[in-house]
Amino acid sequence: MSNFTWGLGRRKTSVARVRIKAGTGKITINDLPHDVYFNSQKSCENVTLALAKLDILNKYDIFANVDGGGKEGQSGAVLLGIARALKKESEAYEAQLRELGLLTRDPRMKERKKPGLKGARARFQFSKR
Repeated sequence: MSNFTWGLGRRKTSVARVRIKAGTGKITINDLPHDVYFNSQKSCENVTLALAKLDILNKYDIFANVDGGGKEGQSGAVLLGIARALKKESEAYEAQLRELGLLTRDPRMKERKKPGLKGARARFQFSKR
């Protein structure tokens, strides 16, 4: 029996399945260190945001499997997954995470293409004659 706590995070079309356990602060995403997988500084900071705000950066090892979307959406999905897993791990974290807005799923999605139009809102060029 493993002692992992699971959390699921979604953002746009990205899905992150996150497992946390007590450890030394190692963050692994798709079998790579998080700073190698996410090549931008903003994405790396996004992943560690919940841990940094709760001041528990070196308390948990995090393993995440992410697919779909781009790197920014994936980092947002991992952030939500970590926050949800921390909430399950200890109820004491929930109030702080909710106050920071880290337990709220971002509902923004790509708008669908409409029939008879070029895209979601873009139309074909109008010709008067």
